[in-house]
Amino acid sequence: MLHDALDAQHRELLVQLGTLDQSLHDLRDARSGGDADDEHDPEGPTLSSEWSRMSGLDASFRGQVTATAAALERIAGGTYGTCSRCGRPIGFDRLEARPAADLCIDCARLTT
Repeated sequence: MLHDALDAQHRELLVQLGTLDQSLHDLRDARSGGDADDEHDPEGPTLSSEWSRMSGLDASFRGQVTATAAALERIAGGTYGTCSRCGRPIGFDRLEARPAADLCIDCARLTT
C-alpha cells in the first residue's frame, strides 16, 4: 500500500519537475533577452522575483524526488520503516502521513 503511494508520488513529482524545468528554461530565455524590462511593469511579478520563486520550487521538488527515490530503495532493500538514525521501527501513522520518512518521530524531533 505505501509502496504504491510512494511510487505514484515519485512519478508525479518527476512530471512536475519536468514542467518546472521547462518553465525555468523559458524564464531564463526571457531574462537573457535584451528587451525584457519587467522592472517597470506594474502588473504581476518581475522576472527576477519569478526566477527566485521557481528556483525555490525546483529545489523543493528535487529534494522530494530524492527522498521518495530513497524510500523506494529502502523498500526494495527491506529496510523501509526502520529509523536510519536509531534503528527502531518508524510508526505506521508517521509513514502513512510521510511515506518517505527515514526517521522515527523521536529522531525527527531531535533534528528540528
